[in-house]
Amino acid sequence: MAFSITEPAREILVDASYDVVVVGGGIAGVSAALAAAREGVSVVLIEKMFGLGGLATLGNVVKYLPLCDGRGNQVMGGLAEELLRLSESDIHQTDVVAGFVPVPECWNEGGDLEERKSKRLFSSFNPASFQLYMEQLLTDSGITLMYDTRLCQVVRNVDLITHVIVENKSGRIALEAKSVIDASGDADICHLAGCETETFTGNVLAAWHYLVHNGRLKLKPFSKRYDKEHGRGGKSEGPYFDGVDHKQLTEQVLQSRRMLIDNLLKLREESPEDAIYPINLPSIPDIRMTRRLKNSFSMAEEHIHTWMEDCIGLTGDWRRRGPVYPIPFRAIRAEGVANVFAAGRCISADKTVCDVTRAIQTCAVSGEASGVASAMQIKDNSFGEMRVDLLQEKLRDKGVILERSWLREKEEVSAVSMW
Repeated sequence: MAFSITEPAREILVDASYDVVVVGGGIAGVSAALAAAREGVSVVLIEKMFGLGGLATLGNVVKYLPLCDGRGNQVMGGLAEELLRLSESDIHQTDVVAGFVPVPECWNEGGDLEERKSKRLFSSFNPASFQLYMEQLLTDSGITLMYDTRLCQVVRNVDLITHVIVENKSGRIALEAKSVIDASGDADICHLAGCETETFTGNVLAAWHYLVHNGRLKLKPFSKRYDKEHGRGGKSEGPYFDGVDHKQLTEQVLQSRRMLIDNLLKLREESPEDAIYPINLPSIPDIRMTRRLKNSFSMAEEHIHTWMEDCIGLTGDWRRRGPVYPIPFRAIRAEGVANVFAAGRCISADKTVCDVTRAIQTCAVSGEASGVASAMQIKDNSFGEMRVDLLQEKLRDKGVILERSWLREKEEVSAVSMW
């Protein structure tokens, strides 16, 4: 029988005040925090785990997907490229089986321009190394990290969030904030602030992990097939899971691990003489899409090759050659709450394009734009309308690619994957 209790009212200590509070330490949150801090504002990054990188590192999804359009053109720069280079910094030789693949030589300085048309600008990295290097980069940048800390609630005053309430080993505390970036992956800030959101329910079983097979390290990108629109259709394989329900999240992890054990037993049966055992399981659920911000405008497949005047970054399509999409400012600023920006997979992008916007490199693009925008609104006191042209100018100065010519409206798009 369902029932409720009333929790006694209590005063919550305001533990600290920051210019920018970033919620979520995945690639989007890392990029947002770095971008804001480099603009000279104080930044705290809140992360529920004891490590950075989200699915990329803690979930062992170690593919830093391409910064190019698959036709030899780089369409993403700035922090997206900086983090790509960081991810491969200790890979001295290619080991495809282990999943250690540096950026193709043709994409290094002086590389063969013609070869870039057939080899994409990506890496496949060591998750432990990348996690450590990102942590060092953030702490060296003066960013405060709050690990083992969960978002609980926000305090809203009309159209501004004034405080973010969190809980950790020290108990329940409040952080005063001038601007807030939702890089939670689940649109948690947007949801708690009363913004309109949409929940995806088509997550499948997945548990990327490593095996040791006769002393050889092997990456296992372990997943059932999913629908590219993150629903329950196409060639996807159930059972399906909602990414914001605690019972379903636990069940997704349990069933994924059972599937992993079954696969391990099958491998041992096929090769009884071999030593095969798993190591380094994902420490978070390998969930692709959960909940996203739903503004009056959402990015969609129909916007492919279409320039938008409020564009704050571009993204290619990791699945196909040719597509380039604009990421507009309208997709990252939450409507109705002037000091909230979204970054990563929870930006305002609908089901037709979310499989692109959730990818690691695109998360870095939206994260950097959100970080610079947050710092800009604080320094310029622009909590109303923001000068997007000035934001674009700042982003270009940081190496973000905002090149209109890459959006070729009539160019044929390949349906063939580059992978």
